[in-house]
Amino acid sequence: MFDTIIIGAGFAGSVLAERLATQQNKRVLIIDKRRHIGGNCYDRFDEHGVLIHQYGPHLFHTDNKAVFDYLSQFTQWTQYQHEVLAFIDGQKVPVPFNLNSLHALFPKSLADSLELKLIESFGYGVKVPILELRKTDDKALKLLADYIYDKIFVNYTAKQWGKKPEDISAEVTGRVPVHISRDNRYFQDKYQAIPSHGYTKIFENMLDHPNISLLLNTDFKDVFTINFDSGDMHFMENPFTGQLIFTGLIDELFNSQFGTLPYRSLNFQFEHLETDQYQEKTTINYPNDYDFTRITEFKHISKQSISGTTIVKEFPQDFDRNDPIKNIPYYPVFTPENKEKLDYYNNFAEPFKNITLVGRLAENRYYDMDDIIARALQVFSDKFT
Repeated sequence: MFDTIIIGAGFAGSVLAERLATQQNKRVLIIDKRRHIGGNCYDRFDEHGVLIHQYGPHLFHTDNKAVFDYLSQFTQWTQYQHEVLAFIDGQKVPVPFNLNSLHALFPKSLADSLELKLIESFGYGVKVPILELRKTDDKALKLLADYIYDKIFVNYTAKQWGKKPEDISAEVTGRVPVHISRDNRYFQDKYQAIPSHGYTKIFENMLDHPNISLLLNTDFKDVFTINFDSGDMHFMENPFTGQLIFTGLIDELFNSQFGTLPYRSLNFQFEHLETDQYQEKTTINYPNDYDFTRITEFKHISKQSISGTTIVKEFPQDFDRNDPIKNIPYYPVFTPENKEKLDYYNNFAEPFKNITLVGRLAENRYYDMDDIIARALQVFSDKFT
């Protein structure tokens, strides 16, 4: 019945399904273990009428015009510039750290002096990696760099990855920049917007095609089998000779034969409050205080004018495949040992030309939304045209 079976209804799988159906007239089946499409980008109206992002805030931003134009086929856009504050020493200051953060945290005379030194040393309007700033010979700038690193980066990273601050390598956070400007925006991409009717509507429009079928609330292993010795595949116990596109956990696909790969998970705790606004900006980070890393208030994103508001607190946690509270893998964990396991899986997958691995979990890479859309479009162009 199907030319292609896709495991996973997030952006990677949905983009490829849309391209194959509309450009190649292929019959496509998407299988997903969740009850909904959209993967981690799924959004919905909660019982109070607030449009929430079920798996944490997703803010679309890109410099890739091709990606923006592609998505624009399936949505109208509402302009949105994301700003984030961090709770530091009792103050809420913009992050990434910039000149406005500097003046909020330090006495005016000291802030003026440090601002001048930063501009003289690096220029105005530039982004300086914190690791580079920490290597400066200027004692005042070195003290500033250490302060920023200790107060904003290291403890947040420790909570995010479940490590002690002293176990965090400087290289991990070294790429995070300090902005020598007064631009409070979290992103500086050319295209920044949110879908006017939500992310789920994008997926509904993308998959609204007679050649695309959905099988939700289904673990692919219950309906699809692969004999890795012969290469034979079966769907619902019937031979399947088409293409398999897999966007899930690469180790799960290959029965963890080279060991399991670790991930970090998240626990989202939603609260509805009988107030029109809870906090000043969409997201406030808490690098040093509390067990959660950040609080997001969704009405700042949707711009809804309804009474009450819904927030979510984000608690990082270890991933556990057998725990329903911890079994969603959000972030691959990158270590030399895990890289070695991944190489085994990729080498094992190479001979199977009718299996394509795409996405954050299947490739064990970190992708932003625009990156994974670009990746899926590239895979379609390279492999299926």
